[in-house]
Amino acid sequence: MHEPPFAPGLTARVELTVTDADTAQAVGSGDVPVLGTPRVLALAEAATVAATATRMPAGQTTVGLRVELDHRAPTPVGRTVVAQARLAKVDGRRLFFEVTVTDGGETVADGRVDRVLVDRQRFLERASRAS
Repeated sequence: MHEPPFAPGLTARVELTVTDADTAQAVGSGDVPVLGTPRVLALAEAATVAATATRMPAGQTTVGLRVELDHRAPTPVGRTVVAQARLAKVDGRRLFFEVTVTDGGETVADGRVDRVLVDRQRFLERASRAS
């Protein structure tokens, strides 16, 4: 029996300096010039991907399965936000992450991102058949 590639406790962080292209106005999620929720979610997911990147088995990848995210505070253009992900639980191929996005000492968003480990080639073949 081989050791699983991922264990609870893996962490990663990614940063984003908010530009006009990241605003709710630009991404179509609102009409205000602050960091849009879809960009907050993408940043949180990027942190989960980064947490598993160095231990990813050859030919495998993870894909998003479920998200719970509370976007708690606005972030204006020019500010830098930091997304942090921590692998909280592993259940077979499912990976359960806790995520936070902060701007200085303020929590911008927090929640949970669930991902599943898949065979990259089979996943892409299945996706191409679906279209």
